Amino acid sequence: MHKKIAASFYLFLIVLCFTSFRTAPAIITAAKQNTLRTIVIDAGHGGQDFGAKGSYSYEKNVTLAIALKLQATLQQAFPDVKIVMTRTTDVFDNPRVKAQKANDAHGDLFLCIHCNSAPAIKHSEQTGYKTQTYYTGKGKKKKKHTKQVPTYRYWSTPNPASGTETYIWAADRNDNKEVAMQENESLYMDSNLAKQIGDFDPGAPETKMYYSLKTQQYFQRSANLALDVENEFIKIGRTSREAKQRGVGIWVLQATAMPSILVETGFISNPDDEDYINSVDGQQQICNAITNAVQHYKNALETNSFQTVSPDSQ
Repeated sequence: MHKKIAASFYLFLIVLCFTSFRTAPAIITAAKQNTLRTIVIDAGHGGQDFGAKGSYSYEKNVTLAIALKLQATLQQAFPDVKIVMTRTTDVFDNPRVKAQKANDAHGDLFLCIHCNSAPAIKHSEQTGYKTQTYYTGKGKKKKKHTKQVPTYRYWSTPNPASGTETYIWAADRNDNKEVAMQENESLYMDSNLAKQIGDFDPGAPETKMYYSLKTQQYFQRSANLALDVENEFIKIGRTSREAKQRGVGIWVLQATAMPSILVETGFISNPDDEDYINSVDGQQQICNAITNAVQHYKNALETNSFQTVSPDSQ
């Protein structure tokens, strides 16, 4: 009984710290320091899952090439940070497996690399007329008729959609994120905190509030990073389609118990974008932009200076 009372009081203090802007750093100190220890990079698709197709390339290959360059770029920028890859070769993992890999790695940040695609635009034009035969009536009353009907030719052209987008999990998916948090407590609770609240009722209102507030905190961190990634893309001349919440859930974002973003590096369906995201220089520019944004994220994490922002909901 005394343990449960102590746990209840300890958890109450944690929640109180979360709800106060001035004392917010206290919970982070109690649970997990404001440091970036482990970054998980996920190259989208792989193996039999080719992803989107361009005129000469597949998404799975482009994302892997960028992810590997990003690994090297981040490691050089942050030598004390552990970089974990969900894949380094052309293999396929179910998104649930990828999310679990990130959670098992005790990641502090999840970066998912993808390419966008837009369907080709279909065109048609009338080329003339042709004679069409049809019949009316049956038996002896059956009559033959003809009429002139228009003829068309059809073709398609690449969709002009281009540029970058960075997604975070949608706010209306927070319930899913909270489940991930509850199932992976060890990612953000140190041994002392876990011991203190280990006997506490997981269904208690205070516990639910804790998970809810932690999820909201991760949402804000993800939103800050996503917006900054897009700002960095703008600086290097890329067309930004902005940071967005994904209305349709992306499993690797909502099932990872850490701040998470998904970067659409360009439209593989657009000839210019396809050339850019396949080029060595283009891929390195993408990695540099993301790394710069992560540096800003790391600084904000260490100084607890994240802004309250919210990307557009999609």
